[in-house]
Amino acid sequence: MNAAPTALQFARSDTSWLTEWRRTVDWGLMGGAFFLIAIGLLMSLAAGPTAAKRIGYDHEYFFVIRQAAFAVSAAVILIAFSMLNQAWARRAATVIFIGALLLMVWILVFGYEAKGAQRWLRIAGFSLQPSEMVKPALIVLSGWLLAQREAYPSGPWAVIAFVFYAVTLGLLLLQPDVGQAALLTAAFVITFFISGLPWKWAAAFAGGGAGLAGLLYALLPHVRVRVNSFVNPTQYDTYQIDKAAEAIGRGGLFGVGPGEGLVKASLPDAHTDFIFSVMVEEFGLVAAIVLLAVFSLMVLRGFRAAARLDDGYARAAAAGLFCLFGLQAAINIAVNVALIPPKGMTLPFVSYGGSSMIGTALTLGLALALVRGQGTRTRGRYG
Repeated sequence: MNAAPTALQFARSDTSWLTEWRRTVDWGLMGGAFFLIAIGLLMSLAAGPTAAKRIGYDHEYFFVIRQAAFAVSAAVILIAFSMLNQAWARRAATVIFIGALLLMVWILVFGYEAKGAQRWLRIAGFSLQPSEMVKPALIVLSGWLLAQREAYPSGPWAVIAFVFYAVTLGLLLLQPDVGQAALLTAAFVITFFISGLPWKWAAAFAGGGAGLAGLLYALLPHVRVRVNSFVNPTQYDTYQIDKAAEAIGRGGLFGVGPGEGLVKASLPDAHTDFIFSVMVEEFGLVAAIVLLAVFSLMVLRGFRAAARLDDGYARAAAAGLFCLFGLQAAINIAVNVALIPPKGMTLPFVSYGGSSMIGTALTLGLALALVRGQGTRTRGRYG
């Protein structure tokens, strides 16, 4: 008589989509994302009440409550998109790209202006920045288009991908949002490079990028001021950078303690662009190293999983998405420690901001969908 099937045998033979997702999703990357979301909630408690008082909100936990809502939304989006297969990830990205691109056009006429830029839509008391969603969608769509060159060599796939990128870049610069334009360009070039970037395209990108950078410096006063203030800080107002340096200096090895930071009271963007400085002041260099390690390990793990993929579309798109995620974190931290000119860019999952939180969740959710089954632990256990 045959023995009754064990629970493990049932689990191995269960082919439901939920079980399949559980077996193939990279739990290391998923865990890293949820760790960063938790850090973001913690830092919202640290910097949010002070920011609410400084701005003039009646409720001191205004930013904390909203950040919690953003975190829940991000968690749902992250999990939902990670459940897609490679084909549905591309279809979803296409729909998101078209919708976000149309919204970016709409913004130029009817958008909400703040700090000299027109990047937002106001919806039910919330601000939505479509550019946060268009970036990962474009990377996935470009990865698929560039991969079609293998199956259909005569098609103008690279030209189509470049046109989509150029249109998106143009809309970003019209807002203007030079930082996001630079970030998108870097991720697009990585996607193109993984897909087999011809030398003539590489030369065109290098020359075009240098020319565009010079043109933006000449035409946009705020770009010129930021570059000049970085090169010659004694001649310009560098208040936020100076305050960030002061916060980092006060933090020392272990910080001054949760809630005990002083610089956040006078730093205008303490809860958004300069949340890293607040974290170092209150929790110290050790906490900063832990945060850097999490970002670095997630990006390296993502690139390793992407490199294992046989499908050219998934490999290029996943690498581009992890590049998008990692570069944004690197740029934010580099600004906080005065290594590059100010960019006005959030720290993924950690800074306050609904559009940033949702855009990052979409980026990692799509990346997780593309590398399913390729994570180090998952591949060893189920491969």
